[in-house]
Amino acid sequence: MTRSAQATRGRSSRTVGRFAPSPSGSLHIGNLRTALAAWALARRQGGRFLLRMEDLTTGAEPVAESEQISDLALLGIDFDGPLVRQSQRRGRYDEVLADLLKRGLIYECFCTRREIRDATRAPHGPIDAYPGICADLSDTARRELLEQGRRPALRVRCGGQRAEFVDRMLGDMSGIADDFVVRRGDGLYAYNFAVVIDDADFGINQVVRGDDLVDSTPRQIALADLLGFPRPEYVHIPLVVGPDGERLSKRHGAVGLHEILANGIPIGRIRARLARSLGAEYSGQDLDPDRIPPLLNVENIPRDPWVLDPDLIEW
Repeated sequence: MTRSAQATRGRSSRTVGRFAPSPSGSLHIGNLRTALAAWALARRQGGRFLLRMEDLTTGAEPVAESEQISDLALLGIDFDGPLVRQSQRRGRYDEVLADLLKRGLIYECFCTRREIRDATRAPHGPIDAYPGICADLSDTARRELLEQGRRPALRVRCGGQRAEFVDRMLGDMSGIADDFVVRRGDGLYAYNFAVVIDDADFGINQVVRGDDLVDSTPRQIALADLLGFPRPEYVHIPLVVGPDGERLSKRHGAVGLHEILANGIPIGRIRARLARSLGAEYSGQDLDPDRIPPLLNVENIPRDPWVLDPDLIEW
């Protein structure tokens, strides 16, 4: 099967988007802006929109989950189907891992982060790409490492292939897919493994997310190709940054939705300001949720980060 055929196989003609936060804390205004964009672009095309909690490391139903769902509802973002939690899908990940093991595409890796960092400083490979130290360990070497008490992670054999894709915001993109970790040494499945399976299983064909995640896309594409999954369409949105140009965080001030509301800013005004930051041509002060999807399209979203000073912004 050709790569282009693989990319379209099983793709629904109807757009299916998603928002997939980690419920480890409050959503700041940058997270909510990305969620609004993902929701509006799916709804603009008459599509479905799903919510998934990426809680493999946080556990199911932490307090932050309820707060995040409440914030999304306040903005008017609605979802189709039941909430999906990654922590409840480990059996599915086990199935996929077993298939890759059977095909000889998984191997144990005993490397520490320092060993990988030191190895990738060498001129023979790109920095941060795993150089395959454990790809062909002998049984003797493996046994010695286990006797030292090392717990191996599991890596998928991608062979350093170059993955190419078209991003609707960034254009033609490519990157190296190294042999990345699919299950950590503590037994937890890795983000780049779980997200590919989740998106395929639930028919996600449009992935709108922050452009800080674009570097993980080649690995995800390589895994999807190995598994015969269709590739989604990618739309990487520029981040919200503080006045210092760094990614928005609590150090920049009150950037959570409830803090803004506590300052007396109506929710409709927050929606309007977020929509304008995404390129919507709208001059009114307040904006109802159902008016947002027709106002947003990918072509008008600014290609530069949105610089936001919470102390100076006029909502």
